[in-house]
Amino acid sequence: MSSARPSIPIAKPWIGEPEAAAASRAILSGWVTQGPEVAAFETEFASTVGAPHACAVSSCTTALHLALVALDVGPGDEVIVPSHSYIATANAIRYVGATPVFVDIEPGTFNIDPARIREALTTKTRVILCVHQVGMPCDLAAIVKIADEHGLRLIEDAACAVGSEVRFRGEWQKIGRPVGDVACFSFHPRKVVTTGDGGMLTTADPELDAKFRLLRQHGMSVPDTVRHGASQVIFESYETTGFNYRLTDIQAAVGREQLKRLPEMIVRRRVLAANYVDALSDFSGLELPAEPNWCRSNWQSYCVVLPERCEQRDVMQRLLDQGISTRRGIMCAHREPAYSAHPLLHPLDASERAQDHGVLLPLYHEMAEEVQLRVVDALRLALA
Repeated sequence: MSSARPSIPIAKPWIGEPEAAAASRAILSGWVTQGPEVAAFETEFASTVGAPHACAVSSCTTALHLALVALDVGPGDEVIVPSHSYIATANAIRYVGATPVFVDIEPGTFNIDPARIREALTTKTRVILCVHQVGMPCDLAAIVKIADEHGLRLIEDAACAVGSEVRFRGEWQKIGRPVGDVACFSFHPRKVVTTGDGGMLTTADPELDAKFRLLRQHGMSVPDTVRHGASQVIFESYETTGFNYRLTDIQAAVGREQLKRLPEMIVRRRVLAANYVDALSDFSGLELPAEPNWCRSNWQSYCVVLPERCEQRDVMQRLLDQGISTRRGIMCAHREPAYSAHPLLHPLDASERAQDHGVLLPLYHEMAEEVQLRVVDALRLALA
């Protein structure tokens, strides 16, 4: 690998002096745990995605867990979910003692196949947990129709999808304006908006929002901010078993600055995705991600599927030898040791193919065109 050319990361957060100043502001305020910055971040996030309520937590995993707890999902219940997702999605179902029922995906979008959802329905089904994979929205119109027909709750794992849009019932709306019960987001550094780590739940149901707020802080009846500002002594109570799932004010202050950048980040990422389409469309056998006309991805990641003749690890190594970082296709939970004995309703062929032949290419806000062309040229050589 030539030392003259810098390496190209798979992702890079767009973060700088405004975020550093915001974190400093929170630190110097003396209030660094969940407090006024978190409250402001929640309000601004809700406004950004068009949700009536937003509740900040420590990660998307904890958001998924709280969503299931608040919906009273537990032992004996089944949750229909794609295996093709980060393992946290399936783990959250196990946290509440319910059973994940894995179904396959649509190859082009890498998202849960609504037809497979129908095949998986039983009398024990309580929830559909769909995943907007790598920022590409699911077919929410079809999924909501199934949920409504069968009286099921709907949770959106929107970990990657902040800023993505979907046309639902005749109008464009942001992912996070829940069309079901809850949408859950991640602020991990690989995501478009980052707070270092963190998560958010959005909902239109005020009772669910109240449950999230109670459960994220050990079931504490009076928030710290209320007790701190009270003119009289307040003794809190703990009437339910809760969790320590709080976001800090330092993280929230960073998140508020990141939300200001979001519109520009989405525009740039869509340009980069279009560049990949233009440059890669003539690669023989290479499959590009499909963006249906009813959605607009934030392009959190750009995943291509290699021709059958190519070995995934070999192609990725050839790119790494040129200083270009990639990642394999999204994992399948059912293939991990923790789920290897888990029964499957049907073969998950599309999910496994996406994992075995998919490669995520570098894509980040500050990626220059010449850097992207270097990725394209290196991929062309690797495929040859």
